Amino acid sequence: MKYLLSNIKININDKIYLKDPESSDLGKRIIEHSILLIDDIGFDAFTFKKLGVKIGSNESSIYRYFESKHMLLLYLTSWYWTWLEYQLVLSTNSLEDKKVKLEKAITVLTQTTTLDSSFSHIDEVVLKRIVINEHSKSYLTKEVDSENKEGYFSVYKRLVNRLKDMVSEFDVSYKYPLTLASTVIEGAMHQHFLKDHFQSITECSDVLQPKDFFKDLVFNVLISK
Repeated sequence: MKYLLSNIKININDKIYLKDPESSDLGKRIIEHSILLIDDIGFDAFTFKKLGVKIGSNESSIYRYFESKHMLLLYLTSWYWTWLEYQLVLSTNSLEDKKVKLEKAITVLTQTTTLDSSFSHIDEVVLKRIVINEHSKSYLTKEVDSENKEGYFSVYKRLVNRLKDMVSEFDVSYKYPLTLASTVIEGAMHQHFLKDHFQSITECSDVLQPKDFFKDLVFNVLISK
């Protein structure tokens, strides 16, 4: 898979950025170090001024790429969901058995992320921690409806629909495939958060992973009705 991904460009809605950060070394450094800095201090404390210090560039140079840190967070979360979609498609495309395909999809969408060497300036493991901890801040805003109309969340919704299609292929009679699909993707983020921070209210651990729970949940729901 890594050889296939090495030839893939992650395409992000061009309304999210002012200048494509993939088009220059500075842009790539902005992305690389924004991930590391947000992971270190959190999105609330993160500023372009602090990022500028980290990359040895003026704060104004970052504003040439993104109009705000909110738009940068939208870019980072969109990049992650697009990368995850590629992982999903490449992992399931050749599978014909519907149960095996759905099981593989759940694994890809809920498992612990490993580093993908195809994108040297982006640490996917760290980026996933940001998605787990911060991605809700990208849409829990007053502007969510207008940003949704602009297509800022289209890749996330497309990912949910891909999983929904696999649920429906496995069990065409199930009434809530979209709700189940979105619950798996959102719930995986939540369970990873609980596993790392609130271990007393989840069975998920380094041994029992969120992917184990969600496979158990989905197939019990679909088989037991």
